[in-house]
Amino acid sequence: MKTSVFRRERFNAAHRLFREDWPEEKNEQIFGKCANPNYHGHNYDLTVKVTGEIDNETGYVMDMKKLSILINRHIIDRLDHKNLNLDTELFDDCIPTAENIARVIWEILRKEIETSLDLKIILYETERNFVEYPGD
Repeated sequence: MKTSVFRRERFNAAHRLFREDWPEEKNEQIFGKCANPNYHGHNYDLTVKVTGEIDNETGYVMDMKKLSILINRHIIDRLDHKNLNLDTELFDDCIPTAENIARVIWEILRKEIETSLDLKIILYETERNFVEYPGD
């Protein structure tokens, strides 16, 4: 019987949604206030869901302490209090939308979590706006 475990973390980050190959007017039309040249920030709420079989020996799907350490080392330390456009290379090839942030987080954590376990990322950008990236 598969079971899911969840770990929630929070981080704060700034970003700007824009394309350099578009004129400012088009960026404003498509991205609205999020295209502000001075950037803007969010208090992100990240939930990492890991699903798999319960290990008979440990009783764990995954050791939650290990999951916490992975998330903090590979995600929070790299994104918290950063400008996602300027302070990290993770978004050099994509716009740091909530959708792309969730995908990038999944790609990073997928390398660190056993492939026998399913991984899903849920990222709240605001209380009302969130994305889910299942990675399938």
